[in-house]
Amino acid sequence: MSGRDGTRALGLPLARLEGADKVTGRAPYAYEHPLPDPLYLHPVTSTVARGRITSVDASAARGTDGVRLVLTHTTAERLADTEDREFAVLQSDRVAFHGQLVAAVVADTPETAREAAALVRVDYAVEPHDVVLTADHPGLYRPEDEDDPADTEQGDPDAELARAPVVVDRTYRTPMEHNNPMEPHTTVAVWDGDGGGLTLYDSTQGAHPVRETVAGVLGLDPARVRVVSPHVGGGFGSKGSAHAHNILAAMAARELPGRPVKFALTRPQMFSLAGHRTPTVQRVRLAAERDGRIRALVHDSVEHTSTVKEFTEGSAAVSRMMYAAPHRRTTQRLAPLDVPIPFWMRAPGEAPGMYALESAMDELAQACGIDPVELRLRNEPETDPRTGEPWSDRRLARCLREGAERFGWAGRDPAPGTRREGRWRVGTGVAAAVYPHLYNPGSAAEIGYDGDRYTVDIGAADIGTGSRTALTQIAAQALERPVEEVLLRLGDTDLPPATVAGGSSGTASWSAAVLAAAAAFREEHGADPRPGARARAAAPEDTVAPGRAVASFGAHFAEVRVDADTGEVRVPRMLGVFSVGRVVNPRTARSQFVGGMVMGMSMALHERSVLDPRFGHVVNADLAEYHVAVNADVGEVEAHWLEGEDPSAGPLGLRGVGEIGIVGTAAAIANAAHHATGVRVRDLPLTPDRFAG
Repeated sequence: MSGRDGTRALGLPLARLEGADKVTGRAPYAYEHPLPDPLYLHPVTSTVARGRITSVDASAARGTDGVRLVLTHTTAERLADTEDREFAVLQSDRVAFHGQLVAAVVADTPETAREAAALVRVDYAVEPHDVVLTADHPGLYRPEDEDDPADTEQGDPDAELARAPVVVDRTYRTPMEHNNPMEPHTTVAVWDGDGGGLTLYDSTQGAHPVRETVAGVLGLDPARVRVVSPHVGGGFGSKGSAHAHNILAAMAARELPGRPVKFALTRPQMFSLAGHRTPTVQRVRLAAERDGRIRALVHDSVEHTSTVKEFTEGSAAVSRMMYAAPHRRTTQRLAPLDVPIPFWMRAPGEAPGMYALESAMDELAQACGIDPVELRLRNEPETDPRTGEPWSDRRLARCLREGAERFGWAGRDPAPGTRREGRWRVGTGVAAAVYPHLYNPGSAAEIGYDGDRYTVDIGAADIGTGSRTALTQIAAQALERPVEEVLLRLGDTDLPPATVAGGSSGTASWSAAVLAAAAAFREEHGADPRPGARARAAAPEDTVAPGRAVASFGAHFAEVRVDADTGEVRVPRMLGVFSVGRVVNPRTARSQFVGGMVMGMSMALHERSVLDPRFGHVVNADLAEYHVAVNADVGEVEAHWLEGEDPSAGPLGLRGVGEIGIVGTAAAIANAAHHATGVRVRDLPLTPDRFAG
């Protein structure tokens, strides 16, 4: 790292600072913190999707050697705040979904806990359940959200749909999907044996948000709860909030003070207790002139939520701003079903929503006889269609043009199903991408100087994306010192508060706190501080310029090959060009772009949770049957970005890079598959049976 000074720390392609610790096993994940005399928790989960517990016989479990505790709804403590019903763990006899926590066993070893949990007998009064989402489900309702209304309308879209010479009216479906980070959701809970506080070693995207939630549910002063999470093995949104397992581990540990209680969800348990992406049914209608200019855009989305807690994916929201259209309507409807609680998953809303919209755009291009890239360029809005505000840095057109040139789009035969190489039908596709710029206020940072180096403390999270490295670079730049002189500490509520790592908001939100702390430090202590000097500051309430529409954009290009006999779909080449403002670290940014594109490919080709309507559980709840794209599935992936800063996005001119890579990928692949075969598949994933024969 010689030659790197603080004045040019931003933009350096530094390797992840914790990389060596991770590959050598020195970076402790939640389950691995060395704690004396741990105990192990294994839950008992419901085997019915709806009903009431009529009896629990835990005598055999309690009689097992090594069992220290059995918790049921009749023996568990009453929680202080269960307004959020996800956290009403073991508080009643009601069962709202298959896989719900109904009891727990704590034992000396994980094997004993698991064996004893299997001995707990739970009887139910089973009630009829409903777990199947349909577009005309009788329980559909419009979710109420004052800040984000479910329905929007401009002009008279129905009249334009009746008048326009070209109309595309299609319905697209995406399946139920589940996050599967390599590190499962894990909590190790320790109650101070002297009646003190609670410590959670947790795998989370937000140590401070987890502390606030857990403290509230347990009726504790947040100061009595500490959450430690220095390293996280992936989250993808599902670890963006506390979940029921956090509460259960804390409840068990409270009964066994002084003994750490370790609770790691098994892979199958993650399919009911860690959130999921709802299936979606999305009808998209586009009315256009023959030159492809859109006159009306209507996007109606139907999703499910749980009966326990409402969660809205918001798939139709992307159509409110992506393209110019004088007439527009978007609607959002939810069906409350007897299913586990949906939650954030890899660009929630934008990922499934842009699959539908960008697939419809491809169909419109074909209907108009216009190149798909050109169609998108013709429908670029001059201002944000939602508000009329000018764009701060909308460079989608440049992403499309540069991507087309890099990919070799020119000369593409517009006719589908015309190119074949041996047994492979070959096609190419394109899709656009957008992700909002999010800034979350509430973070703070503290900087100290010990005579040799600066320590920067902030309770942020590094979920494997490189935020520790990026924030170190930002701090070095702000302090005008070499990166080697800065030590950044995060992942602990003993550090200043920080917001969640979610919605691609982390670096933008946390960097504002680091910059504020650096400015405060220099103001208080100057450029030559004494050892022991410290300063702390909070991020501004907002850093986004008012009156500007701020978002990230991108363009995806994909080559797809479909086996003419078996229908097997392969993606040998993907290319993306993104506009995200300033890039702090090209190495970690590229890693995120590429990772997002692979996730989008996984969404397009593989991921689908199969819910058995008879019993209400996911039948492919493991990594053998719920396939997530692996190295063997991935071909050549290129990620490029436009240089520049977005002053309206904040003091560093940066926007999030975490999720823009996912959005649009599935549509580009689906459009390429249609180009290869002439078969338009409107339901993900693109499995071989849809193309065989």
